[in-house]
Amino acid sequence: MLTRYELSPQELMLLNSELRPREKSLALSYLMLIGGHLGIHRFYLRRTVSAIIQLVLFLLAMAAYFGLVFTSEFNKDASGLFLGLTLLTGFPLFVWIVIDLFLIPRMVRDWNQQAEHDVMQQIEWLRQNPPPAREPMASPTPAVQPTGYQPPQS
Repeated sequence: MLTRYELSPQELMLLNSELRPREKSLALSYLMLIGGHLGIHRFYLRRTVSAIIQLVLFLLAMAAYFGLVFTSEFNKDASGLFLGLTLLTGFPLFVWIVIDLFLIPRMVRDWNQQAEHDVMQQIEWLRQNPPPAREPMASPTPAVQPTGYQPPQS
């Protein structure tokens, strides 16, 4: 497997140009985490299953919270049920978010290393299977002047 140090300048430019759109940003991941507990940062890092679980937990916690708020006004007995549901869904989500604060750097690093590995494999394949050489382009033929017309000469 190739390393960055074995690449020619052209291959290094190709690597950088291919990695730029594929790489994930650590700062953007943290902004997505802080901006909401909907699991958006996990969708961004292509951790779809855990992102869906976080989203469902968030929606359940919000539904239980609103149920708690509305039932506390009218029915004191049902508010205990909604308080339990809010804690049962909200607390694990909170703990998961705190843990994600520490896991995000590794998730971003793993994603970026995998993207670099994929591009390096493509470059290695191109080294082993170079594209065919192109033929030089023929020079354009001069435009044919009509026979009956002679440009004025000065």
